[in-house]
Amino acid sequence: MTADDSFGRLDDDDYPAYTMGRAAEMLGTTQGFLRAIGEARLITPLRSDGGHRRYSRYQLRIAARARELVDHGTPIDSACRIIILEDQLEEAQRINAEYRHAGKSSAPAASA
Repeated sequence: MTADDSFGRLDDDDYPAYTMGRAAEMLGTTQGFLRAIGEARLITPLRSDGGHRRYSRYQLRIAARARELVDHGTPIDSACRIIILEDQLEEAQRINAEYRHAGKSSAPAASA
């Protein structure tokens, strides 16, 4: 990958552009916190060729949500589970909305 390719991907929410240190600094948390939410399988950072963790903007948003819950007294494992369940609920609601929309568009028109 060339430098031009890398710069073009910085707008990509899934591009692992942030080191662990930078991610922790941006979130105002510790590297240990990032390791803990990784161990809880809330996020799985990609690894550089040297084995260092790299985080995407999408992952940082999830980590920020976890930090918010932890800051309000929720244990870290519980915070991670809450976020996972919220994500699953959102996905289920999106799928249900698609089914409802598909059902309406395929229903025959009612006669007057």
